[in-house]
Amino acid sequence: MDSNTQTLDTPSPSRRGLLLAAAAGSAAVGSVLPLAADFPASAAPAPAPPAGPEAASGPVSPEEALRRLTAGNRRWRTYAQEHPHESAFLRLRLTRAQHPFAIVLGCVDSRVPPELVFDQGLGDLLTVRSAGEVLDEAVLGSVAFGVLELKIPLVLVLGHQSCGAVGAAVRADETGEPLPAHIQYLADRIRPSIDHTRQGESRIDATVDAHARRTRDLLSAEPDIARRISDGRVAVVAARYGLRDQRVRTLA
Repeated sequence: MDSNTQTLDTPSPSRRGLLLAAAAGSAAVGSVLPLAADFPASAAPAPAPPAGPEAASGPVSPEEALRRLTAGNRRWRTYAQEHPHESAFLRLRLTRAQHPFAIVLGCVDSRVPPELVFDQGLGDLLTVRSAGEVLDEAVLGSVAFGVLELKIPLVLVLGHQSCGAVGAAVRADETGEPLPAHIQYLADRIRPSIDHTRQGESRIDATVDAHARRTRDLLSAEPDIARRISDGRVAVVAARYGLRDQRVRTLA
């Protein structure tokens, strides 16, 4: 791991130029956003409200959202998963509304499912996935929906070790050989993040981190998101998942 990584326990810095050059951005954290706790009316008796992991969520700030992800990842990598929020009570509650506390923009890789990696359950995360965390209008609209409509306080851009999309983009850049049409689209959007100071697998590894940071900065530059960052309602954070140790580390 390079010197710009840190464990998820420490929040890290996190802007419209989608498909343009990235602008610098940083994550601001602070204000508390209230979450509704209404329960659906039902002719049948509702299950008794549980305590512990199945209890209703309280107000969540960007810092608290990051702490929840940190704790969940710790449970995952130490094989102490709680598999929260699967009860009949919680399923009934979610028929009325959803109040996820974080957006995770991750890769489509089957080895990195956010709900498992962070040991979260129904209604906890709004997950958006595209190969290599590539942004297009649909992905950007999905993230914006979570931030603007659902008032989610944290966006985590999650790259990962041995990303196939990043590897394909690096190899295409090195050889000049075109990729199949739709995969070439992905490579073209990853290419600005390629770290040409490294060689071989080290180049792919460094590009994974650089691309997660660039995606964070592109999201942070979106005007509607940037305003919420500036007043502390939202943080946008880049992170990396290690396949070998299952640890998520934030990227400076």
